[in-house]
Amino acid sequence: MKLIGMLGGMSWESTAEYYRLVNELVRDRRGGVHSARVIVDSVDFADVEALQAAGRWAEAGTLLAARARALESAGAEVLVLCTNTMHLVIDQISAAVTVPVLHIADAVAAPIRAAGIDRVGLLGTAFTMEQTFYRDRLAAHGIQTLTPDAADRAVVHRVIYDELVRGIVSEQSRQAYREVIGHLVQEGADGVILGCTEIELLISADDSPIPIFPTTRIHAEAVVDAALPG
Repeated sequence: MKLIGMLGGMSWESTAEYYRLVNELVRDRRGGVHSARVIVDSVDFADVEALQAAGRWAEAGTLLAARARALESAGAEVLVLCTNTMHLVIDQISAAVTVPVLHIADAVAAPIRAAGIDRVGLLGTAFTMEQTFYRDRLAAHGIQTLTPDAADRAVVHRVIYDELVRGIVSEQSRQAYREVIGHLVQEGADGVILGCTEIELLISADDSPIPIFPTTRIHAEAVVDAALPG
């Protein structure tokens, strides 16, 4: 089994989900008391969030690239960036190391295409929904991405930063997300990407009339596929 390097802390709530999912997947596939070989570098999200808010993406990329190099130096053979938003700087991270860095949008594109869907709604931070890095990557796989309107984007972003990254899960916010998903369905979405790793703490398949694509689980499955022999 390859040693998995997790670059996390953005937030630690979602990184904990990555760790849990990867270990559960390895246990299920290998049986017995098997678990994953993992090393985690968890950054201080306050540092990253400040750079996000200021639009200082290159500096954020430099910070994460340094941590990726540290993971590789510690022996990591495959890297996973435990966040959707910071894939905005994935090229900086990938260029800093020689081991594979698994892109979350590539991972999620596979089950979308397998489901015969080519038009999806995207929920995530304002950065993920409003910038093009995620949509462009999905477009390369033949997938059209719809994003919520400005008011709905504000709701989705606020819940992530004010609640989910702090471990707060409320029924009121769950209902608000259901309404946002409903609006995306009205716009023609045939599936919806939970494009922020914390959203899976709030939303499940039961909350959506169309298929959901939970990026944390899908990304975790991709890294286990890469790590396990054969």
